[in-house]
Amino acid sequence: MRRDACAVSWLLVSEEPAVRFLTRRDLLGQRAARDESHILDGPWIRGLLHGQLTDGTFGVHPYRKWTGAHWRLISLVELAVPANHPGARAAAATVLNWLTASGRPGRIRTVDGLVRRCASQEGNALAVACRLEMSDDPRVEHLARSLIAWQWPDGGWNCDVGASGRRSSFHESLIPMWGLHEYAIATGDRAARAAAERTADLLLEHRLFRSLATGAPIHRTWTDLHYPPFWHYDILHALVVLGRMDLAKDPRAADALDLLELRRLPDGRWRADRPWWSSSGSGRGAEEAVDWGRSGPNEMVTLHAMRVLKAAGRSGVPVATKSA
Repeated sequence: MRRDACAVSWLLVSEEPAVRFLTRRDLLGQRAARDESHILDGPWIRGLLHGQLTDGTFGVHPYRKWTGAHWRLISLVELAVPANHPGARAAAATVLNWLTASGRPGRIRTVDGLVRRCASQEGNALAVACRLEMSDDPRVEHLARSLIAWQWPDGGWNCDVGASGRRSSFHESLIPMWGLHEYAIATGDRAARAAAERTADLLLEHRLFRSLATGAPIHRTWTDLHYPPFWHYDILHALVVLGRMDLAKDPRAADALDLLELRRLPDGRWRADRPWWSSSGSGRGAEEAVDWGRSGPNEMVTLHAMRVLKAAGRSGVPVATKSA
């Protein structure tokens, strides 16, 4: 209980208004109107929107890592950018145009009856569009229908043309699950909900990170904690989406939850593990639009972890205090 209180207190003094708002809303159950109205004043939000051109792009292809509109939008909606924000919607339109361009279907390969597709692209775009209340756009419906049609028998997706077809890629499956869940919430679409639930069963069957054959972690980096995850899979990202689907209490999520709790610092916060991106000017890897914090306790990892533990019934989040 004390560790939860300390972590919440830390998040409530964040320099990012979005973090304060999300802490009050998701952890304390408050509607923090003043923080919500100031979300756009935060340094992360300003950084993510910086440099946008009149055509809605940021001067690069929407998928340019990590400064294209595709990647910026994921973080913007996770930071609760207002759904009617004109810049966010204009950026989303450029992503939808890219993903639904007339020549794109010809670049989608089918091998042995299975579509080989980097479905995280459509999945992220679908989730973003739904968060921005664009679910009635025909391009958005097209993404949802495509993902459902491309889903593999085991409940996931895979872009590897050499894959046997026996198992999907977790990297390419978690994000479409999120997108289809958001679409189902926005539209009530039963096929989208069923497809997302099939993917959840796939992940839960593996306890989110374990080999069915040996019980060992499938990949070491899956137990690292990152923000932003972008298209990469890790247990925290999986638990966040499962929590949104009311599945964090599933007994098969217990191993990942136990591991998440073991990674907690004595003061109640969490660190981010090795990032695969870099801050501006570092000269290492693709640069990010903003610096999310590369050392010490991480606000977004801590916020996500506490959301997950609350959804799983493992949280001792303190009683709500009055909104400031």
